[in-house]
Amino acid sequence: MDTAATGLTFRDATDADVDELVALIESAYRGDDSRAGWTTEADILEGQRTDPEGVLAVVKSPDSRLLTVEREGRIVACCQLEHRGDHAYFGMFAVSPRLQGEGLGKVIIAEAEGLARATWGVTEMHMTVISVRDDLIAWYERRGYRRTGRMTPFPYGDERFGVPQRDDLRFELLIKELG
Repeated sequence: MDTAATGLTFRDATDADVDELVALIESAYRGDDSRAGWTTEADILEGQRTDPEGVLAVVKSPDSRLLTVEREGRIVACCQLEHRGDHAYFGMFAVSPRLQGEGLGKVIIAEAEGLARATWGVTEMHMTVISVRDDLIAWYERRGYRRTGRMTPFPYGDERFGVPQRDDLRFELLIKELG
């Protein structure tokens, strides 16, 4: 068994988890705390990554589930799965910065892919990644995702998604066929 998976518990998030999940997501991507891990966006975006309203909307959506990952009773990671017809969308993925690099991410994404197949019968997983995040995109490629070259604009001016520190941000669609 993968040692990264040892002691992990997967469950759907509840309303009571929202504040802890927002703190986890923020710590994984923004501010100085995020620099302890490798998923930081601190050099390209300031401000918030998400907010309680956004997380609660995912928890409450009938087409989504916010998969919460616990170890020893503490939330250490999460990811969103959303049913979108013939595919599922993977987002809001965060692993505690102090645990990054231990193999948790690949265990969690594999669990998420299995849940999407089992729950919705989908054959593809889609996600969007900021196109300048070459290290993160390479990590997803090693997990079987492929770049599509299909880009969508970054929501400049909408501080709910952060305050960009550069003017070339876009989202690229990555897709994985689920066998």
